[in-house]
This record gives sequence, C-alpha cells and structure tokens, in this order.
Amino acid sequence: MNRTPLHAFHADHGASFVDFAGWEMPIRYGSIVEEHLQTRRSGGLFDVSHMGRLRLKGLHSKRLLERVCTRRINGMVPGQCRYTLICNEQGGVKDDVIVMKLDEDEFTVVCNASNREKIVAHLDGVIREREFKTKLEDQTEKTAMVALQGPGVMEKIGQVSKEVPTLKRYRFAVKNLVMFKIYVSRTGYTGEDGVEVILPANAVTMALKLLLKDIDMKADEALIKPVGLGARDTLRLEAGMPLYGHELSEETNALACGVDFAISLDKSAERDGETFIGQDALLQAQADGGPEHKLVGLKLSGKRTPRQGHQIFVNDAESGVVTSGCASPTLGHPIAMGFVKRQHSEPGQQVVVELGEGKARVEAEVAPLPFYKLSKA
Repeated sequence: MNRTPLHAFHADHGASFVDFAGWEMPIRYGSIVEEHLQTRRSGGLFDVSHMGRLRLKGLHSKRLLERVCTRRINGMVPGQCRYTLICNEQGGVKDDVIVMKLDEDEFTVVCNASNREKIVAHLDGVIREREFKTKLEDQTEKTAMVALQGPGVMEKIGQVSKEVPTLKRYRFAVKNLVMFKIYVSRTGYTGEDGVEVILPANAVTMALKLLLKDIDMKADEALIKPVGLGARDTLRLEAGMPLYGHELSEETNALACGVDFAISLDKSAERDGETFIGQDALLQAQADGGPEHKLVGLKLSGKRTPRQGHQIFVNDAESGVVTSGCASPTLGHPIAMGFVKRQHSEPGQQVVVELGEGKARVEAEVAPLPFYKLSKA
C-alpha cells in the first residue's frame, strides 16, 4: 500500500488509517464531527497527496485538454485553475479534475486517486490517436499535496506570503521555498476559503514548519488542526460538491450531475481546436429534453441518516436513489444528495427515503444545493 510523504506526521498526531484507493490515509485523528467543526470555525490541514498530479507539456497540450475536457480550456491564462469533467463517448463521467495552466504549452491536471491510472491511460490513448506532441508525466509519487481550509487560514498564510491572500478564487501562484518550487492555489473541497499546495515530496517537512510556524496542532484551541478523510467527506457534502463513485460515474450522464457550469456544449473545432469526447452524446441528450434524473439535495426530518443506495419515493412510486448522506455537523440535521426524476427535482418537493430495502421510511424535502455556503461578508 502506498504511503504519502505526510504519513509520519499523521501517526504522530494519532491518526486512524484506512485503505483509500491503494493509499494508507488518515480517516480521522479523533472525532470526525469535531474535525469538521474545527474546519468551519478556524482551520484544518488535509493531506490530499493521494490525488493524481499529471503534468502535460508540449505543443499540443492545450488541444489535448480541449479534446478530453468538457469545459473550454481556450481562454485560460497562466496562473488559472479550472474545474472540469472528463467524459466517455456516451457522456458519462470518467472523472472530475482541476486543470492548472502553467504556460501556453504546460498544464497540471489534478485527478481523483481512484481514477489516476484510468485517466493516464485515457490521455495516453488520445495523444497516440491524434499524434499530439505532448509529454505526459505522472508526478503523483514524487510530489505531495496538502490543503489548508477554514476562516483563519488566509490570515495565517498572510504572515508568510503577501501574494497568496490576494489571489482570486481558482488562481494559483508559484512560490520558491529555498531550492523548491511550490504551487499554491486558492481552491478547496470543503466550502471554506483556503488553499491547496503542491510541492516536492522532500520539501514537506520544511513547508509545514513554515506554514504552521508558532502553531501547536495538538493544542485544544489550535488555529489549525489535522483533519482526516471522514470530515473531508461531510464538509464537501454540506458544500454540495460531487464525489466520483457517488454523484459522478461513467454510467451517469454529465448533464444530470449539477455541474453544468463545467460543460461547454458550444465548444467547436473552429474556435477551440477540438470538440470534447462525449459532446455529441450530451448534445443529443439536451435535444431530447435532458436526462431523466437530476441531482438534488435532500433535507431530512428526524435523526436517521440515509446512505448511498437508499431508494427515494414520491407518492409510493420510486423516483431515484441516494448517492451520499450524513448527519450534518454544521446544520444539525441529516442531509443527502441523490438523483430523482426531473419532475420531482424542484426545491420543496416532498419525498420519502427508504433506509434500506424493506426498512423504515423517513420524510425528506428536496433542498437547493449547496446546503452550506460561505458568507462573502
């Protein structure tokens, strides 16, 4: 099993580990609920080194990304990040990724850990098929990636960098740390402000000492504490962010997933150099009136929490299925995301969730996403 460069740090802070996509990752250090609330009120440090980091360099790198990404890459400027999907020919989702533009012919793609080998093979296949002059390098195992998220994070980072706190959302800066280059992006997967940092594996210890200077992460009232994958999941669910294998899959039409902003159906070979794989299928689905099901939020009454695979009913007729659920630490009641028939997708729609086949049913209401949104005040 793979271990990230922060494994010793996790062990020192009392982490409980799980196997996640072949990586030994911290699921929690203590209470998942407390780690969740720590992130919302102050700050959390997340190890996301298991995620894939793929470097593309060469004359046709932008054309390659236009071909595989649903979102337009043309028009991105150096220092910009863009969330996008990678689809199959049928319009199903192979993965959701972040594209970072370093230069006109150089990009980094951050993909999900469970899909890294699949995405590498997919990109290689398109490079060979189109004879693109692009070099693909998988940098995952020689780099690390950490996220600092929470309302106290940017002020702390401002003590070591004047530039980073001025970054706009989905922008990144390249910083020098002694002899190392690190990439700091104003992105995240929690619904909070903060950054994600890509750095060489052998620079992790030095970077943490700099970023966490004067912070005792084991102290009860620490500004920033380590947070595991358990709280990362509840945080992203409150923020209405889809997760591959739950809200996203190769069998799920991309137009059903609530991320239409990341799909440029007007992409053209004349303007952009390429159309994207799956575009024809999605255009046909749109012409046919859209996918039959749509991703929605669900607010539940009571204390019982729905889980992936639980069925959703309207007037005793099956309407869809739950994809993710949790007892929301921030809101104080159970929430879920799931797919329901399009005619049942308006906020306020009353539904019933069956908590396992033949088990109790609980009332729920379709709610707008996200459940939790960071105030801009």
